[in-house]
Amino acid sequence: MSIKKVDAKIDFVAEEHKVLEFWEKNNIFEKRRDLNTGKPRWSFIDGPITANNPMGVHHAWGRTLKDIYNRYKAMSGHELRYQNGFDCQGLWVEVEVEKELGFQSKRDVEKYGIEKFVNLCKERVKKYSKVQTDQSIRLGYWMDWDNSYYTMSDENNYTIWSFLKKLFDQGKIYRGIDVVPWSGRSGTSYSQMEIIEGRKLVSHQSVFIRFQLRDRENEYLLIWTTTPWTLTSNVVVGVNIDLDYVKLRAVDGSIYYIAQENLEFQRLEKQYNEKKQWIDGVPKLKTIAQIFKERGGYEIVETIKGADMVGWQYIGPYDDLDAQKVPGGHPFTNDELKQKNVTSVDQHQVLNPGKDNIGNDIVVAGEGTGIVHMAPGCGDIDHQIGKIHDLVNLAPLDDEAKFIKKFDWLEGKNATDPATTKAIINDLKKRGLLVYVEDYPHIYPHCWRSGDELVFRL
Repeated sequence: MSIKKVDAKIDFVAEEHKVLEFWEKNNIFEKRRDLNTGKPRWSFIDGPITANNPMGVHHAWGRTLKDIYNRYKAMSGHELRYQNGFDCQGLWVEVEVEKELGFQSKRDVEKYGIEKFVNLCKERVKKYSKVQTDQSIRLGYWMDWDNSYYTMSDENNYTIWSFLKKLFDQGKIYRGIDVVPWSGRSGTSYSQMEIIEGRKLVSHQSVFIRFQLRDRENEYLLIWTTTPWTLTSNVVVGVNIDLDYVKLRAVDGSIYYIAQENLEFQRLEKQYNEKKQWIDGVPKLKTIAQIFKERGGYEIVETIKGADMVGWQYIGPYDDLDAQKVPGGHPFTNDELKQKNVTSVDQHQVLNPGKDNIGNDIVVAGEGTGIVHMAPGCGDIDHQIGKIHDLVNLAPLDDEAKFIKKFDWLEGKNATDPATTKAIINDLKKRGLLVYVEDYPHIYPHCWRSGDELVFRL
């Protein structure tokens, strides 16, 4: 038997149109539904596509998989709802409209008029839900396209409010404060899941600075941070009570306290050698020992345990700011501490933060100095420690990630702006608190919609 080779070209696009025309002409979708009416129900619940732009190939993949499940269930003898959904809310839509209008912040939306802006967002949803519907039909996706649901509908919104009302009546909604990831550009908080979406390798200017010990002339705690803006809101520092700390005398006679293991620790050595998490042009990081050798040398005077340091008091780097002097904290007030006239300056001390909720030490040897600066208004773990130790909260940023009133010369400056970082570093240097500054490459969370760096905000 011989097989005859047929040289024929198939026009797939034309064949697809023939199928679509056949389905439409013969009401195939409606016939399928009629055949299954009254049979066991299988309810497809769509994870709605955002009606913000034409579909991308990733949307087509998802819709193909959904269609396969629906067709399988229909062929298995089930009555289906076939209801498609369109997500109409959130920053995806807002950001695109803001781009069209040339807006730079949510303040621009307020100036323009919130109702006018919302109506433009709705118009965008209407436009692109029609585009996506046509694309989905062309894809061969079977749905009841005249019965799609929209998350901006009154039915959806009133259901949400009704649900929240029930929670409120049951005492499950309460007023409180917490530190959350925040986008100044988008003016909103972020979930931990969303942070994963926007993680990027960037280089920040990190600083080694010194906190002077109170009543100890020329003795300092050595602190390291990649977020100099948070120093404005420092309340306490943490040590690991089980670590060994060295008392180091610099060439100028100044005394510094540092975790012994950190002194010669080769910071980010693996990342530098592999280059996978490194940025071209960023030099290799120096050890703390190298930093002091370049400043003229050092000697180790004594070794003590972290436990011996607990309770030491110090002078903060920004105790001159008005916010640091507000009893009970700023702008959120701890009424009990306010009545006792306790300020953050009063609470500056070395404490033992202990372990986190899964049993890991909060302060560890390695990358930093073994002495951790803590600002309960600027960090999640810091805030948890603050609750345990009844600390004052200083929350320096507004919803645009700009410094608020009582932060004096920093008021109105954006915390993520490199110019703000530079100004803070120059200020620390001018006041003799800066020991060393370096470019530090690391993975840092960004807003996955607008691209700006996130901050942690109370």
